[in-house]
Amino acid sequence: MRSPLPLRAFVFAFALFASQLALAAAPGTYTGEAPVNSQSDEERAEALKTALANVVIAQTGDSGVLARSDVARAVGSAEKYVSQYQYRRNPGNGDDGGARMTLIAQFDSNAVDQLLRKLGLIAGTEAGVAADTPSEATVWISGIRNAADYARVIGYLGRNNFVRSAQPIGAHGDGILVRLNLAAERQKFIDAVGMERTLTVVNAAATADNVDATLALSP
Repeated sequence: MRSPLPLRAFVFAFALFASQLALAAAPGTYTGEAPVNSQSDEERAEALKTALANVVIAQTGDSGVLARSDVARAVGSAEKYVSQYQYRRNPGNGDDGGARMTLIAQFDSNAVDQLLRKLGLIAGTEAGVAADTPSEATVWISGIRNAADYARVIGYLGRNNFVRSAQPIGAHGDGILVRLNLAAERQKFIDAVGMERTLTVVNAAATADNVDATLALSP
């Protein structure tokens, strides 16, 4: 039996104090907002792109920067940079023709700054910001029933912002053992996996048999 997605019940609170909590971003994050009418996966994915676009504009001071195709593509991968998100109910609840809610997303500032430097939008290394520490991890990924599932997993790892390389080193039953070369600490990769939902985090802690984390392919 597959484990439930660990973030299903994450921060869906609509109390009035939610907006106050959202205004105080955690250290090391940038906050972006976007209007939404539901909590659906599809609408959240688009709203996260809008929220990250607002962050990029705020950090670069260039409202036209999204006209660059490389910047637009990077913003399209907004879920890779999210630390956490929540929703705030808007006054009127949409009855006035506006959006029912506002999605408030907090993005990893280190990852965003690295992206902006890669795109040539900011220069140098931000003072006081430590560079990410590369790491390695061996993960067990279950739920792979056929060649299409295998291709889906390998494709996801190849696109993941934190994965430099992925090498399958074993297989048994419906699972594969993969050695990962990561661009950051293992926990950042695990957090990204949990947020993006292609894979489910079954156990993020070190386990026996030299496996650092166990994951499962989501349906």
